[in-house]
Amino acid sequence: MDVVAEAVRTMARRFADLASSAPDQPVTATPDWSIVDVLGHVAMEPSRYRELALGGGRWPARAADLPAFNAEQIATLPTRDPRELAAKLVADTDEFLATVADADADRTMMFDGDQRIRVDRSRGTLLGEFVVHGYDIARTLGRSWPIEPSHVPIILDGLNQVVPGWVDAAKADGHTATYELRLRGLTRYVYRFTDGQLTINPAEPGPVDVHISADPVVALLLNYGRIGPWRPALTGRVITWGRKPWLGLGFSGRFLPA
Repeated sequence: MDVVAEAVRTMARRFADLASSAPDQPVTATPDWSIVDVLGHVAMEPSRYRELALGGGRWPARAADLPAFNAEQIATLPTRDPRELAAKLVADTDEFLATVADADADRTMMFDGDQRIRVDRSRGTLLGEFVVHGYDIARTLGRSWPIEPSHVPIILDGLNQVVPGWVDAAKADGHTATYELRLRGLTRYVYRFTDGQLTINPAEPGPVDVHISADPVVALLLNYGRIGPWRPALTGRVITWGRKPWLGLGFSGRFLPA
């Protein structure tokens, strides 16, 4: 069984069921968007990913262009009927997954920030759309939204392809340091900044300045800016140590909002 495809397929349906059954209202994490806006944005992504995987499609050339790109996407939705959007999301996700399954393992595609990424790993960024926007809607509604820890490495494997383009130049200007992120019980990643430029999992990372051990779900929500760093640090869900442990709390702040 393809565990990545199964995770994407399962979460597409969970998200569609949640969003299409909810009364429309502003979403707390994205106050300029209503629940239908969020559903519409997410529903348009699987078909966009498929077009990109096939060598076509549209993408914002810079991270700074993403808000306007998303706003245009929402303004031009083919429908605002929640059930129709949910059905489109599920059907288009299945088509995208079929396209990935038929693709060569090394096929690449253009993506947001004018970056070329692996088609198979793009499923991780799509999974992140379902998981995090589902979390946003559930919080708005006061409902439970359990996040499966094993989904987090899938999402980060996708995001790590594009996060060099999401570095906040102002906050990373001149920054040189190496971070190790450990997702407890799962895997680890190394992020090396050299004068503000980011390399992920370099072949020769050199000495690590700060080690970060994090609960996987907490790491995901920090990465997407859904929670702040202090409460996880005070409750032991994120622990830092090393030569420069103080850098750990500011790690997620060196990137533009997702």
